Amino acid sequence: MARKRGFAPVVAPHIRVLVLGSLPGEASLAAGRYYAHPRNRFWHLAGAVIGREDLPELPYEARLDVLLAAGIGLWDTVASARRTGSLDTALRAIEAAPLRHLAASLPALRAIAFNGAKSAQIGRRALAGSALTLIDLPSSSPANAAVALDEKRRRWLDLQDFLG
Repeated sequence: MARKRGFAPVVAPHIRVLVLGSLPGEASLAAGRYYAHPRNRFWHLAGAVIGREDLPELPYEARLDVLLAAGIGLWDTVASARRTGSLDTALRAIEAAPLRHLAASLPALRAIAFNGAKSAQIGRRALAGSALTLIDLPSSSPANAAVALDEKRRRWLDLQDFLG
């Protein structure tokens, strides 16, 4: 089983919220972009948070620019791991991302949001004792069908409190 590596963080000094996934899935790794699976609801949920319902329809680079302009950055809690498929439950030999280092380099950062339970498990351990607000969000992944989209949206909208 080959070791899979995540992407570079999408950040800027002015971001106020950092959304962390676990490790990009197969569709994202193949496309070389965050949240590329067509059934992943990340771009819809992030668009709702920033009031840009058109976010999923924009070209990828424009989506990133809009997120950054709104004060939201992206990264993952896992720098690399072994995994067959895309499920977080299949992650093995996890190398955590240097989250404390990145957070310390972002002067306006107010909150870190974990996109899913595995991200929260790894990220909360890495950031234990941090003064930042840590927020557990329901995963935007299509594998998280137990939580209805309306409920996901309601919970994700809490991020708005940190953007103003």
